[in-house]
Amino acid sequence: MTPSKSPIETLEPKEVSRLLHAHSIVLVDVREPAEFASERIAGAFLYPLSTFDAAMLPDDGARRIVFHCGSGKRSLTAAEHRLGAGQKHAAHMGGGMAAWKAAGLPIISVP
Repeated sequence: MTPSKSPIETLEPKEVSRLLHAHSIVLVDVREPAEFASERIAGAFLYPLSTFDAAMLPDDGARRIVFHCGSGKRSLTAAEHRLGAGQKHAAHMGGGMAAWKAAGLPIISVP
């Protein structure tokens, strides 16, 4: 018996960056507003997990929706909620902002 592939795709930060720059994804930051205000990824949209309703997000169309957070935990939860809302696929960035910064990718930072 072979294990089934998870319907939640985990993307590496460099892949997320490439897809974001190619306009292939919509990056949704599920951290809280204060976290987003202090540092964020250019082009990401804020939709905090504390007020998150996966049913309010559109289906994946030409651009897939990819979630991210600080470490990858909240984005995985958001992806699980997306599946629970009836989507067949969900994606998140593994490792969150910590992995993004460790990969040397740019952020918008407010001192």
